[in-house]
Amino acid sequence: MARSQRIAFLVMAALIATAPFLLYPVFLMKVLCFALFATAFNLLLGFVGLLSFGHAAYFGMGSYISAHAAKVWGLTPELAILAGGLVAAGLGTAFGWLAIRRAGIYFAMITLALAQMVYFFCVQAPFTGGEDGIQAVPRGRLFGLIDVGNDFVLYWVVAAIFLAGFLFVWRVVHSPFGQVLKAIRDNEPRAVSLGYRVETYKLIAFVLSAALAGIAGGTKAIVFQIATLTDVNWPMSGEAVLMTLLGGIGTMFGPSVGALVIITMQNELAQIGAWVTVVQGAIFVACVLAFRRGIIGELQAKLRCPL
Repeated sequence: MARSQRIAFLVMAALIATAPFLLYPVFLMKVLCFALFATAFNLLLGFVGLLSFGHAAYFGMGSYISAHAAKVWGLTPELAILAGGLVAAGLGTAFGWLAIRRAGIYFAMITLALAQMVYFFCVQAPFTGGEDGIQAVPRGRLFGLIDVGNDFVLYWVVAAIFLAGFLFVWRVVHSPFGQVLKAIRDNEPRAVSLGYRVETYKLIAFVLSAALAGIAGGTKAIVFQIATLTDVNWPMSGEAVLMTLLGGIGTMFGPSVGALVIITMQNELAQIGAWVTVVQGAIFVACVLAFRRGIIGELQAKLRCPL
């Protein structure tokens, strides 16, 4: 890890450690869940160059499976979240195999169409509860021992999941595998000419991104004890795109900062009702004009060091 990234990570870890003593833990857990979701999305967009408009499918399905596993199957929270991640990875394998055969806008439209199929499946499937969703999801006991019914206790579990996911993405990006992904992003024909099986690399990255998105969705379901159609609907994919663009595409810390800004904005502007989307859109346009590379992207350019 570069010195600047090491310092930034220590600062982020320190903020995560002190935040629950200053702010509402449920709000912080929501930020961490969406930060992991945006980080998973950025693995695909920022480091492979694939714009997916269907990541809500993996986030939402992870949420539904985790909620069902915890409520109906009686699994402990860590197993329920893992189940959500595994199902999302399986879904990502099937959808990725179809989508990576196209590029650009065609890839984006295929992922959106497939995600909408998942949405309509969730509307009709008996186990999802339709428009009511899966409610009253029990938080249970971590490893069958630690009661995570208390928000403060659960916060540390969510923080550990986020940090583990973040470090996993960092390791992937900075591995030889990650260097090939960047080569594909920068010049795919050249990567092909060097003998790399580009489609295989894209598919693996797609599956990893989907699995992490599923884990984020599953964690969110356990925290809020509910899984609904909102989790799997297309606006959720838009939020991942928005968070990544605002924070900085292709940066490690950008998606997390973008998630913090968006969730804070939604929380603070909730009192104005339907106008929240209008104000949020105006602020987003202003940020894009002022920070063309995203908040962390601009900071990275000014400091001339990787973030």
